[in-house]
Amino acid sequence: MKILVIEDDREAAAYLVKGLEESGYVVDHAATGTDGLFLASSQPYDALVVDRMLPGMDGLTIIETLRRQGKSTPVLILSAMGEVDDRVKGLKAGGDDYLAKPYAFAELLARLEAVLRRGQAGQPTTRLVVGDLEMDLLARTVKRHGQLIDLLPREFRLLECLMRHAGQVVTRTMLLEKVWDYHFDPQTNVIDVHVSRLRQKIDRGFDHPLLHTVRGAGYCLRAPA
Repeated sequence: MKILVIEDDREAAAYLVKGLEESGYVVDHAATGTDGLFLASSQPYDALVVDRMLPGMDGLTIIETLRRQGKSTPVLILSAMGEVDDRVKGLKAGGDDYLAKPYAFAELLARLEAVLRRGQAGQPTTRLVVGDLEMDLLARTVKRHGQLIDLLPREFRLLECLMRHAGQVVTRTMLLEKVWDYHFDPQTNVIDVHVSRLRQKIDRGFDHPLLHTVRGAGYCLRAPA
């Protein structure tokens, strides 16, 4: 998932971005309210983490502007202003949650996951992200680190299955059923051939492999730790 962090404090922003990336998110950062509003208005994000006090434009104005534009992207507000009235103003401006500074990163991560779940409720998934690998289910495109990867239809279905179960072991039986619509073992190496081709396309030329073989169990697609 792709997150936009709008935070003007350089050290706080670096800490937050690093923690979110280590948790598997793709993260963009804006240091001013003006830049943050531009990015949030022009690019798709799964959620925003917005500091309330920002140069150029304050966080609440950003949120109010986005809501007037019809954007329903979930927003977690960060602020040193933690009184009840401050939290109420943030939520009334269109924020989905409000976290007072200083905060524990574990709590921020839990609150972010909660607003993401609420934002996705009832909405079909159109985009899958694992580390720097992105799949657009509507455009039928795959990119890694912004580089377009050309996949055959079966390779696309195979990768989609693995991305939907990112971090989990996907067995050969699951792949046969979900990708090939087989409900029996054809006793061929069709899976090994396609996985090998897919691995070459998504991992070759990159520092960290994403697709791993779990001996005796299946395959696992996961972002580097």
